[in-house]
Amino acid sequence: MLIVNFWPCLLALTLLTLTPGVDTLLVIRNSARGGWKDGFASSLGICSGLFVHAALSAVGISVILLQSALACNLLKFIGAGYLVWLGVCSLRSAAAPQKLAILPTAAGSSAKFRLQRSLREGFLSNVLNPKTIIFYMAFLPQFIDPAGSALQQSLLLAALHFCLAMVYQCALALLVQQAGQWMRNSRLRRYLDGLTGSVLVLLGLRLALDK
Repeated sequence: MLIVNFWPCLLALTLLTLTPGVDTLLVIRNSARGGWKDGFASSLGICSGLFVHAALSAVGISVILLQSALACNLLKFIGAGYLVWLGVCSLRSAAAPQKLAILPTAAGSSAKFRLQRSLREGFLSNVLNPKTIIFYMAFLPQFIDPAGSALQQSLLLAALHFCLAMVYQCALALLVQQAGQWMRNSRLRRYLDGLTGSVLVLLGLRLALDK
């Protein structure tokens, strides 16, 4: 099954992938925390959430969420609360310099890496983002052939988005890993934790206040 208007679709998904946002920030944060494995697992969780949005969009559940003020606000506040929680965790790390004096080396970075935690953080940050629902609702119908299965085509588009995002985010995780020598500086690490924590909290508050 082919994607309708493949090249415009590819261009739009590429631009979306490269646009900095919560997903990019989370990959950088977690890669600095636990090395490239942490960033890779976080990216896998993030990108897996795309299939959830694609399926919801295809079966029309997203329409119900968008038209129901209660359901939409509930999802928005849960997502906002989760972002604030992630930000607070980073700010707490920034306020504890003695524990972050030395960033684990490549050999020891796995001590901080927990697969389930990274997958969960990435998946929830994507699935609980109502802006992703809105994007998929506005984006997917433009590239779906009404004569075919909407669900199959939506999942195919999500698979394309999955591949693009995984390549970009994993490359980003490797770049953060390569910067490990700089990241071993406790002052720089505290600065990064404080910056990412502050941005995550602000994004969460902004999401909560969005109408």
